[in-house]
Amino acid sequence: MDPNKLLAYKITGPGIPVSNNADATTKFETYAGQLVGVLTIIGVLFFIAQIIFAGFAFISSQGDEKTMEATRKRLTEAVLGLTLIVIAIGIGTLLATLLGISNVLDINSMFRGMGL
Repeated sequence: MDPNKLLAYKITGPGIPVSNNADATTKFETYAGQLVGVLTIIGVLFFIAQIIFAGFAFISSQGDEKTMEATRKRLTEAVLGLTLIVIAIGIGTLLATLLGISNVLDINSMFRGMGL
């Protein structure tokens, strides 16, 4: 069979039908941006809740050394986690700015720049 005729066949199957490459990258960009945003918000809310609960546990420990030490460790880990999220966002934004990328998740324009 001629290889050029093989390219004329359209392969179909289950999944989301893609009309063109720009549409696929735009959808991926949208979903990736939403996923990163939602995970960041969930992470920040989780660590803020951990800080609040650790503070409450620290106050209600009534001077028990073992409970206070466990609560102090929990509070330290929560503050560290929140700090890491903020630093990760900052470093990502800084690197994107230094590389001249206005929108890190603008995959469509990246593909156009590569000639795809």
